[in-house]
Amino acid sequence: MILADKISIYLEDIEHPIGRTVNLAIAGLVVVSTGIFIAETYPISSELRSIFSRIDLIILYIFAVEYLLRLIAAPDKLKYLFSFYSLIDLIAILPMLTGITDVSFIRILRWFRILRLLRFIEGKTLLGNLDREDSSIVTRILFTIFSIIFIYSGLIYQVEHPINPKFATFFDAVYFAVATMTTVGFGDITPISDAGKFMTVLMILSGIALIPWQLGDLIKQVAKSANKVNAVCHKCQLSSHDLDASFCKRCGTKLS
Repeated sequence: MILADKISIYLEDIEHPIGRTVNLAIAGLVVVSTGIFIAETYPISSELRSIFSRIDLIILYIFAVEYLLRLIAAPDKLKYLFSFYSLIDLIAILPMLTGITDVSFIRILRWFRILRLLRFIEGKTLLGNLDREDSSIVTRILFTIFSIIFIYSGLIYQVEHPINPKFATFFDAVYFAVATMTTVGFGDITPISDAGKFMTVLMILSGIALIPWQLGDLIKQVAKSANKVNAVCHKCQLSSHDLDASFCKRCGTKLS
């Protein structure tokens, strides 16, 4: 087996013990990195902040190595470079590549790292295989809502915190984002900068564009499921099949 194939198995095949361990570790690092970003929005000691910075730098180096390995393993490297997941991975390590992490517009990019978790919730996931399409759609909807709130909370906090005392912590930004996304709009916390107002508009438009579209997919899938029957395939464990199906549509095994 050539090196690229081995790398691909270890990074992509979550049914392989090593591949599953690697992906669990990467997902864990994304969560740790996200937790560091949130913690840094609160008043903490300079010593703790320094420790967090060193941990974050180590995680960045790991992400950079992972990105390079995925590029090596990609059969079509040019196509991979411009793929959705590659661009997310590149955004995650861009601050380290530029070497100017203290510039505000570069630091803003760190909030997009949470999108790296998207790789782990589609198809065969770290927690199991999403056999039912409606389950997969619900998972994507929940992740979309979470991502919109998290990313835009981070972006709005980044631009408002230096000039707006109402955005004292990340939780203040989350509170504002949730109140705005749910159209409650209490008005006790509002952005005052043009950049903050622009981010708010983008957040609302993102929610309008992405959530109803996925809800439409869910409704269509539920309608299709009405004509399905639960018959578990003993080979691939797919449980949803057409009423008149004699063979599994995924692996071709005869259904009992």
